[in-house]
Amino acid sequence: MSKIFDNTQTAFALKSDSDLEKAYFLFRMIKNEPLVRIGSAVTKFALNSHLPVEGLIRSTVFDHFCGGISERDCIPTIEKLYAKNVHSILDYSAEGKEEETQFDKAKDITIGIIEDYAKGKNAVPFAVFKPSGFGRYDLYKKISEKKELSPDEDKEWARVVERYDAVSKASYDNDVPLLIDAEELWMQTAADDLIEDMMEKYNKEKAVIFGTLQLYRWDRLDYLKALHKRAKEKGFKIGMKLVRGAYMEKERERAQEFGYEDPICKDKAATDKNYNDVMRYIFKNLDDMAIFNGTHNEESSYLMMDLIKEAGIDKEDSRLWFGQLYGMSDHISFNLAREGFNVAKYLPFGPVRDVMPYLIRRAEENTSVAGQTTRELDLIATEKKRRKL
Repeated sequence: MSKIFDNTQTAFALKSDSDLEKAYFLFRMIKNEPLVRIGSAVTKFALNSHLPVEGLIRSTVFDHFCGGISERDCIPTIEKLYAKNVHSILDYSAEGKEEETQFDKAKDITIGIIEDYAKGKNAVPFAVFKPSGFGRYDLYKKISEKKELSPDEDKEWARVVERYDAVSKASYDNDVPLLIDAEELWMQTAADDLIEDMMEKYNKEKAVIFGTLQLYRWDRLDYLKALHKRAKEKGFKIGMKLVRGAYMEKERERAQEFGYEDPICKDKAATDKNYNDVMRYIFKNLDDMAIFNGTHNEESSYLMMDLIKEAGIDKEDSRLWFGQLYGMSDHISFNLAREGFNVAKYLPFGPVRDVMPYLIRRAEENTSVAGQTTRELDLIATEKKRRKL
């Protein structure tokens, strides 16, 4: 089992030769940091200037990392993935919207996914949303910093709470677990507190509402232990998605600028240890918790496989999930699925223009994670060679 992620035949079974060539080209581009920076700037400029570049974006980076521009658009991909025992999580990925109508739209889309695409359908096991998709970023920040709200802001926050509750209730009523993503440290406390309220309300029998721990933050194990204590006292279950984190440079710069302690683990080894310690803590407390292991890291995936084996738990236990992003780490997703584990791909969708901030972040993250893109390129090269032979 220890080498299952090297199986490229399984990893790329759904990719044609031309799909492989396109993926190879794309990761070669992403590996080039100056090119990613220039490409991101040019793309932003072209979209802001309403230049006709959406077709080009759609046929390259968008189609590789996204399921389509609408939920219906994603259905062929969902079916294709599910034929290989890989599930899909429809992720409405329009970012940077700050209007109430947009927040209501995101809420309605999420409820629509729960009721029309996930309820009673094995292929789509979760719904998901981002906190900043449901409320204004600066409002979360103000609450996280314990600043007093104006009467209008009080009303505005009440609407954010209503959105969370409406989606959480739909998840509970339709038996579709809900993943709520994490964002920057300075707005995250407000989101965490609200997610905990939803857990307390809807996770009485099992984990329906999942928060997210960004484990490049050294304080997250202590946070989880404190949350666990409160959950036991109040009688609710905890659902947690684990990720390493997505805002490292930004977090470090801000800590330096405002003179507070750096919230990020000192190096990658410390982050990896933190991640694995949290995973072990959850497995020791599985009667109270459920885990969504959202990682592109092979060692963290192997660790969870070992922990499942050591605990003697069924691989298909509904409390245990692995997850990766669509268009990345297929060698992990498809090989885990073939071994019978619960695996899901985040499948982003939305209008090309609205999803571009998400795609640019993906490209920048890939560039900054040492070895990630090289590993993708090596695996694609191996599969191309295997097919030739």
